[in-house]
Amino acid sequence: MRTILIVAGLGVLVGAVFSSGLMEVARKGIFNPELFFFDEIIIIFLAVLITDILLLDFFNSIGIPTSTTVSVVFELLGAAVVISLLKLYETGEGLGGLKQFINVQKASEISFGILISVFVAFGVGAVVQFVSRLIFTFDYHRKLKYIGALYGGVSLSAITYFILLKGTNSITFLDQNIIESVLDNKLLIIGFSFVFWVAISQILIQVFRCHILKVIVVIGTFALALAFAGNDLVNFIGVSIAAWQSFILWQEAFLTSGVLPSEFLMDGLSGEVQTPVFLLVIAGAIMVVTLWFSSKAQYVIQTGVNLGRQGEGQERFKPNFLSRTVVRYSVFVGQTFSQVLSEPVQNKINSRFTYPEKAFGYKKGVAKPAFDLLRASVNLVLASILISLGTSYTLPLSTTYVTFMVAMGTSFGDRAWGRESAVYRVSGVFNVIGSWIATAAIAFTAAGVLSLIIWFGSYYAIAVLLVFALVSIIKSALKHSKRVKFERDHKKFNKTDIITINEITKESSENIVKVISGINNLLLDVVNNLGYHDLSRLKKSLKSQDELDVVIDELKDNVFYYIKSLEETNVEASKFYVLTLDYLQDMVQSLAHITRSSHTHVSNNHKNLLFNQIRDLKSVQRDLDEVYGHLVKAFQSQEFDSIQQLIADERKVLEKISNLLQKQIERIRDTENSPKNSKLYFGILLETKNLTKTSIALLELFREYYEEAKQEF
Repeated sequence: MRTILIVAGLGVLVGAVFSSGLMEVARKGIFNPELFFFDEIIIIFLAVLITDILLLDFFNSIGIPTSTTVSVVFELLGAAVVISLLKLYETGEGLGGLKQFINVQKASEISFGILISVFVAFGVGAVVQFVSRLIFTFDYHRKLKYIGALYGGVSLSAITYFILLKGTNSITFLDQNIIESVLDNKLLIIGFSFVFWVAISQILIQVFRCHILKVIVVIGTFALALAFAGNDLVNFIGVSIAAWQSFILWQEAFLTSGVLPSEFLMDGLSGEVQTPVFLLVIAGAIMVVTLWFSSKAQYVIQTGVNLGRQGEGQERFKPNFLSRTVVRYSVFVGQTFSQVLSEPVQNKINSRFTYPEKAFGYKKGVAKPAFDLLRASVNLVLASILISLGTSYTLPLSTTYVTFMVAMGTSFGDRAWGRESAVYRVSGVFNVIGSWIATAAIAFTAAGVLSLIIWFGSYYAIAVLLVFALVSIIKSALKHSKRVKFERDHKKFNKTDIITINEITKESSENIVKVISGINNLLLDVVNNLGYHDLSRLKKSLKSQDELDVVIDELKDNVFYYIKSLEETNVEASKFYVLTLDYLQDMVQSLAHITRSSHTHVSNNHKNLLFNQIRDLKSVQRDLDEVYGHLVKAFQSQEFDSIQQLIADERKVLEKISNLLQKQIERIRDTENSPKNSKLYFGILLETKNLTKTSIALLELFREYYEEAKQEF
């Protein structure tokens, strides 16, 4: 990871320096600046900046990769359309005059080009990866000795052409003759670079014993980072620099002729305006720092990697109707197609996609990579080729979308989406694509609304919007930090570890401590909040309940991998682990009934529980708090000699609950006149009784297993 980040950082810095000629989209690509006055242009740029900051931060926070190209284009379009409509309204012109302000053709080309690139990138990625795996298989090391130089020549020559093409289109200080020579001799450059890289690859393999796929991945990472800097960095700072350059143009005019902002037309933006290199370097440095230290950036990376990983694991996205339908019909098409091929051919193809464990699992304690170096190299080379082709034919596309969809296509072609995971992966891809569409709609609407607010609110609106943006960013950072901490605290065990019997005891103890602590704290909150009849706090209790449910679901998802990772076949140990989780789940479900019924009671504005009822519930809760406190300490310290005493204490709690049930029955006969209160009170006592019984069963199970484990060792 460190090596990749260093290489990517260098690519970003180099790409930043070479990006000065790519600012046209922000200045004149979407609208015609010569028809806008300086004060109108500044409103457009300011609305775009505020929208872009909030929009991109939102998608980064939820871990969804989105396109800065799409966001900037549609923000510029939305803000420019609104300002144009306001200008038309003031002059009394009709809507037909809108087309003179907006470059509709350019915006349409960008949108259509991006849409087409999504499907092309996925399809090409799937086909190329399928063919590559047929040739190399997962045990590709032997094949690389013979055809690795040829593969390296093809890959590295494609990347070289990509770098040259991006460079000649970006570097403004290159002589025009050099640029024309490169563009006129594309095939010759590709041919010479292919021969050169084949020779270099052969030397690296035979003489220096280098892993050619690692070389391709490193160079490909540099090339793509350079492309992202030349595209995304421009989108990030293009609007800011265009606004700054607009101010400089007006300032010069004001100093010479005293022209006002509302009188100065921005035709100066229509020409070539060079961007100072120091601004590009600063922006590139900020991108590099973010790449290294931003947890949100890492969160976005995890989304793409997890969707494309080889094999099963924790799935982030839930299946939906669309993903289920697509997978169902895909399975049907696959089965139909397989009937066309003879059985020997099918067996031969399937054998090429069977990978040994050693291809992915290395050492104990070292996590398996999401995919191997062959797929990594295909991802980088294909993304480079497709972006190069789009650039050479001046087709608008998004580097984010192309790279992501190539990765999804190669994972599909590599059979990473099996029957166990396909519906989740397809759902994830649809979620990401849906977010791209949402990006365009939200960007257009939000930028338009903000420009309208600034138009009428002037400086006051600007001040309020800037404060709002700052507060939103801070709140988002705090919320994300809290989520990262929660995920770190609930980090799942490493599935590549070989688990011993002692480790099962330790793992189960940690699970018990985690769940029991959560149950104890939540039960205290619910009883107190119910006593105060506080709906807002009970809503927070519901959220805590959902977090407990997530913990249990994650533990259950890992049962298969946990049992499979045992160092020896041990049915009793596996059964113990499964039963432990079952008891913990039962306890969480009992608490869920208590939490949700309490929230429903208060939400429906039913009568408060009686003082005596609240007092009795708090008495039970205090007894359980004392027992669970000792239980947590025992399991944290791995000292289980007190289990028998804990069981005895819980039986006393059961006896108290039984007495309280009898007491409530008598209360109903004498004084109780609220059926809703009785229903809630009985429900809480009965579920607390179930919770206590289950925890006793859990302790008895653990005591038996612990005694057996002690005898073995």
